[in-house]
Amino acid sequence: MKGRLVLAAAAVGSLAVAGCSSSSSSSAAGGGAAGGSASTKACTASIGFEGPITGPVAVLGSEQLHFAQLALSADNAANKTKISIVQGDTQLQPAQATTVTQQFISNSSIVAVVGPAGSQEVEAVGGPMGRAGLAFISGSATNTTLTAGKYPTFFRAVSNDSVQGPQDANYIVKTLKPKAIMIVDDQESYSTGLVSTMTPIFQAAGIKVDHESVSQKLTDFSSLVAKVTPDTSVVVLPWQVAANAQQFGRNLAQQHKKAVIFGTDGLFSPGTFTINGSYVSAFGPDITAMPEDAAIVAAAKAKNISFGTFGPPVYAATHVIDEAIASVCKAGQTPSRSNVLAAIKKTNEPTSILGHPIAFDAHGDMVGGKFFLFKIDSAGKYQLIPSS
Repeated sequence: MKGRLVLAAAAVGSLAVAGCSSSSSSSAAGGGAAGGSASTKACTASIGFEGPITGPVAVLGSEQLHFAQLALSADNAANKTKISIVQGDTQLQPAQATTVTQQFISNSSIVAVVGPAGSQEVEAVGGPMGRAGLAFISGSATNTTLTAGKYPTFFRAVSNDSVQGPQDANYIVKTLKPKAIMIVDDQESYSTGLVSTMTPIFQAAGIKVDHESVSQKLTDFSSLVAKVTPDTSVVVLPWQVAANAQQFGRNLAQQHKKAVIFGTDGLFSPGTFTINGSYVSAFGPDITAMPEDAAIVAAAKAKNISFGTFGPPVYAATHVIDEAIASVCKAGQTPSRSNVLAAIKKTNEPTSILGHPIAFDAHGDMVGGKFFLFKIDSAGKYQLIPSS
């Protein structure tokens, strides 16, 4: 834990040092190749960043980019590396993510990639990334099938839907106790995967389930809200566009419907989704409430970065890659896609910005990951619900 605070403090006070070179580098988190004699050359490499910097969820993509930059600055200063970021704007669109990925693959200086953000994007780029031997770590793609073996160079710094879906569904069943629910997918793999995980749990509990499907491009949900019956006390929205959920909530109010919205991590967007009484589960904690992350929070605030739970997992993902590169250099090797991939596979960080260790299983899933649940109050604030 202490090591992370040192890194974050460096991000505040030593950003100018980030580009300096050194005769050696260290792997403070233990996430890399076996040690060896220190390199006599500067540890230089590039990593790619794929995220929705523009588009309907640009606020989240910007948060992710800023936290990747925070981690990189801190790690460069701590390890005396010269790692740079090449930005790629995916707009949360698989076709755009594919274009960015091809550009990254063609850039031989890029040894690993942070992102992309969406599960549908990972599905689009996983094949090319694997064929290129290019490791990529997402801080927000949660679809369970992504780690089924099709994408051998894919990792994630968050847990997957096989954890989130049952956790959320069981909370709804045991705590909210609905007689009937509506669950609405947005026709993307992230959403449909969660629906398929949660629905059997609702049905087994004897809850009547109305499964609906809408496009992410829809912005008026009046006709959908009209289908919410008096018995429907919960509407589950496993969506990626928080503004759409906010409009859904407005439409509920306009039609005097009292159903509670229960959203998944895509809706965690304070300032955008603020419907009073709604629930949101998230793959990351609120680091502003974690004393051990105070220096990282201060670093973000010093750069006027607003954030929720999307930035910290990307910080963690970037840190894993940075430490892998540093460990390769410490072993006297020049960073390459193959040796950085091998180092990432050996990641074993005792702690992280997320408050728990980071290690990956053989399929690229984070070992021991979990989700966090929040409830939105009348002021639009997200209040953490303590784990039972």
